[in-house]
Amino acid sequence: MSNMPEKNPDLWAAALAWFAVHQPQIYAGGTAAIVAVFRVIYGGGSGRKMVLEAVICGLIGSSLIPLLEYFTLPANLATFAGCMVGFVGVEKLRDYSDRFMSRKAEG
Repeated sequence: MSNMPEKNPDLWAAALAWFAVHQPQIYAGGTAAIVAVFRVIYGGGSGRKMVLEAVICGLIGSSLIPLLEYFTLPANLATFAGCMVGFVGVEKLRDYSDRFMSRKAEG
């Protein structure tokens, strides 16, 4: 069995290289998810809400890197931005998005 992962150092090198390149996205998404979990627990939400909120906030948090690059901000801000996404939550982000889009649609 020469195809086992532990016997293939190229696979581990590729996995570590991928992790190094995508480190800001992973940190931002992970931080958003963890903060969202703790926020739902603190607010007394159900387990289902906790999981869904963490997944959605994690996905939003990991998608922040292109936005930071667009505004020429450093990728190190991704962890802070992910933390803020988790703290604000999906409901507030949706409200902000609805207000922004309605202003753009009217104007």
